[in-house]
Amino acid sequence: MKRSDLDRIIWEMLKAYPRISDLNFTVGRPLQVATDGRLKAVPFALDTQTLTPFQTEQIAFNIIGDNRRLLTDLARTGSCDLSYALPAGPRFRVNIFLQRASFSIVMRQLSNQVPTIDDLRLPESFKLMAKEKNGIVFFTGATGTGKTTSLAAILDFINNTDEIHIVTLEDPIEFVHKHKKSTFNQREMGRDFDRFSSGLRAALRQAPQVILVGEIRDRETIEIAMNAAETGHLVFSTLHTVSAAHTINRVIGMFDKDEERQARERLAATIKWNVGQRLLPKVGGGRVAIFDIMFNNMRVTDSILNGESEGKTFYDIMDQGQAYNMWTFDQNILKIFAEGAISEDTAMTYASSKAKVRQGIDYIKSQKGEKTYDLKGLTLEDSFDSFQAMKKY
Repeated sequence: MKRSDLDRIIWEMLKAYPRISDLNFTVGRPLQVATDGRLKAVPFALDTQTLTPFQTEQIAFNIIGDNRRLLTDLARTGSCDLSYALPAGPRFRVNIFLQRASFSIVMRQLSNQVPTIDDLRLPESFKLMAKEKNGIVFFTGATGTGKTTSLAAILDFINNTDEIHIVTLEDPIEFVHKHKKSTFNQREMGRDFDRFSSGLRAALRQAPQVILVGEIRDRETIEIAMNAAETGHLVFSTLHTVSAAHTINRVIGMFDKDEERQARERLAATIKWNVGQRLLPKVGGGRVAIFDIMFNNMRVTDSILNGESEGKTFYDIMDQGQAYNMWTFDQNILKIFAEGAISEDTAMTYASSKAKVRQGIDYIKSQKGEKTYDLKGLTLEDSFDSFQAMKKY
């Protein structure tokens, strides 16, 4: 297989379905694409009905080319990350990995257009995050939930409004920002720096006002990020946690027990916003983003310093924090359910507190004049014999 053959296959896969986010090459499976979060087979004239180990190996090495660093990473760690671009076509973020001694490849399609906060209909609090002058802003969630897209929109807002220097550390670069009011220097791991920690340490000597760290993966990186925030930089980064509330415990858990108090104090002093992000299936197809948003007010600071307690959990604080532009996933779910963007089943499936969401759904339905209960199949026994029988009890 030549690289031109691979490019032709990729083009055909992209034409197979609308709203394709990922391409998947796995041994024993046909060519597959992810659309609206679901994998779909792509009919294509291959030598075999399903991919063989030899075919996925050819695909992997065509993507890697002669990049020795990536080959070393693949041999040493079992996976490697890189970017790939079709001639005059879309770009991809690629992960190549070994499974059962065979290669698998997942290619995430990247947008050529930098998104905006308004175009994505993101919360207005995102503009407040962009206006911060120092501190740390975390975006959390599983892979593929749109964290990078949201951060790109925030950076674009800064780019349009402020004359500052922005340094990004990415793996790989997903959105290419043009110089507008701001000056961008975008660095790619493996090509421009070796690790996030070393890239972040170097960034402190590059006179940026804003730093984007693609992902915080270890204690060393979070320590340098907190140091950057303490010295007047605004740091954006991502973590793989399920919600904004879990992020605090995840960061503190990176430190030893005897260092926990100091870690809590530094985190409480530097974190500004903490955003969790998920994608839910949308009525009529596609997906819609939901968020839980936590702003570091006095109650949040106290809970970071002293830990959560009954009535003072991060969930409780966000649930009661509308005055500070905070909300929970559950509140966001109810909002988009009321707008008709998601179904009742989806709302209940993704709810954190099913009781609260159930109550909210019933209220929304009652306001619309819809039934909030289902008593199908129930009958009343009104015969005298039945009544007399019941009196015995």
